Amino acid sequence: MQSNFVCYRCEKKYSLDKPIWRCECGGLLKIERRFKTMEIQKEDLSLWRYRDLLPVEQKDAMITLGEGMTPLLQRMISGYNIYLKMEFLSPTGSFKDRGAAVLLSKIKEWGIDRIVEDSSGNAGAAIAAYSAAAGVQCEIYLPEKTSEGKIKQIEAYGSSIKKIPGERDAVSRAVMEAAESVYYASHSWNPLFFEGTKTMAFEIWEQLGYQAPEFLVIPVGNGTMLLGAFIGFMDLLKMGQIEKLPRFIAVQSANCAPIYARFYGLELKSIKPTVAEGISVGEPVRIDEIVEAVRETGGEVVTVTDKEVLKGVRELSRMGIYVEPTSGTVVAGFYQAIKKGLIKLKDKVILPLTGNGLKKG
Repeated sequence: MQSNFVCYRCEKKYSLDKPIWRCECGGLLKIERRFKTMEIQKEDLSLWRYRDLLPVEQKDAMITLGEGMTPLLQRMISGYNIYLKMEFLSPTGSFKDRGAAVLLSKIKEWGIDRIVEDSSGNAGAAIAAYSAAAGVQCEIYLPEKTSEGKIKQIEAYGSSIKKIPGERDAVSRAVMEAAESVYYASHSWNPLFFEGTKTMAFEIWEQLGYQAPEFLVIPVGNGTMLLGAFIGFMDLLKMGQIEKLPRFIAVQSANCAPIYARFYGLELKSIKPTVAEGISVGEPVRIDEIVEAVRETGGEVVTVTDKEVLKGVRELSRMGIYVEPTSGTVVAGFYQAIKKGLIKLKDKVILPLTGNGLKKG
């Protein structure tokens, strides 16, 4: 795959050989791709089975802990045919291992030996684990209210931790100062992270018999999963592997819903704490991209209450599936989409389960 970094703001291009995470003008970067034909390395059961479509050239730089190829479990909910994408079975317990695998592999290829990252927990654990695997020194900035289980996991990988008072956005501001002198392995600013999370779309397509589903119901805070899925399905569309994009139902907590407000042109309500801490992001840096992606799929944004989220977690638990509250948002969001008349009985609907319940407690 031939690729370049491209700035959204000024459209300046950079070679992928240049270790950057944002444009010189301060703008966000995306990755511009020029594809060869798609060839799946079927003997490889990690996300590197799609290595021809990933931006890492050196095979010995490709780090894996066995991420990817998570099960797609078919179930019925209220008479609807749904598929649970079991992302919480990833090596560190969340889908963010996908982004960390590709990002840290590129960092290793560049020869960088020290990084910083900010996280509410899952991304920090993933970056810490893959930093350990890559031999890269790592410092994670996170909210002081982060679940104790997530903190212990990050520390176990040998990364140092800096706890920041306040909500999630205070952490993002604090890490920017450190990023002036140390490479920022961000799961929201850095476009290489989305190159990893896009592989979930490839797997869904492959697991459904090389077809796209009608709907994806996706929890969204920074948009790490949603933008990755959008990039992945767009790649498949451009290569002629699917005829149309699945519709995205983006799910936000009613207590923290800036994307919902932007999508519908509403005034943003005050931000409050939510049990779905993984999507508690008041100022998503890529909010315009997220809104554009949902609109391009013909999708919508819905909000769910903490009560509905915990009900979704309990429903999954009664199926034998133990997930953290953020994963419960997709069940709650699925019911919202049904109420709005968006999803039909015949539709194939994907509910990605983002993180393991053991992380919460």
